[in-house]
Amino acid sequence: MSFSIANLLVWYVVFLFSTTFHEFSHSLLAYWGGDRTAYEGGTLSLDPLPHIRRSPFGLVVVPLISFALAGWMIGWASAPYDPQWARREPRKHALMSFAGPAANMLLAAVAFVAMRICVGTGVLDFNPGGFELDAIVVAPGDARGLMGAVAMALSILLILNVLLGIFNLLPIPPLDGAAVLEGLFPRQLHTFFDKVRTTPAYQMLGMIVAWKVFPVVGWPVLSVVLKYLVF
Repeated sequence: MSFSIANLLVWYVVFLFSTTFHEFSHSLLAYWGGDRTAYEGGTLSLDPLPHIRRSPFGLVVVPLISFALAGWMIGWASAPYDPQWARREPRKHALMSFAGPAANMLLAAVAFVAMRICVGTGVLDFNPGGFELDAIVVAPGDARGLMGAVAMALSILLILNVLLGIFNLLPIPPLDGAAVLEGLFPRQLHTFFDKVRTTPAYQMLGMIVAWKVFPVVGWPVLSVVLKYLVF
């Protein structure tokens, strides 16, 4: 991948939209479940600015640094919710938690279908040099301009959202998957989950474990997605 301002912009637009949609989905399900915290905090919105104001380091600084160092973006954001509501309504809290990864999977599905249509109609081609994170599909003749940007955006949209969805569904606190799991367990265990979720040391340990476990799960799933994309 060549480093350029154009590549940076495409990466950041897709990353920011994907992360904003993830947090918006959390906020929407919480609102539907009776918790107005995210709504009142401004994150029940597809406008990225409220999300950036809430998480400037995770949505601006880290993505730009990761792109400069590795050529791809990572980062994070968060949607506020009422912990007392979550304790009273564990099932609704679980649905709210699941909504974020589900939103990422929806975006990945949209990118998957769009790429199949574009390749089938000859608008785009699969990358003859092999799949890359931001070049699963390319414009015919390696064309630049609008179609090159569209091909890059669709490639990133698929890869990024598959990986975000899988990572966040890992049942390890403080990830969304742990809250989904919590909603399925008896109420007697919710105190344990709550302690783990709110203790910084446990959160840090959970993220380290998740980072180690993720390649074992994430890359095989992504390989299957790419296989079905081609065939």
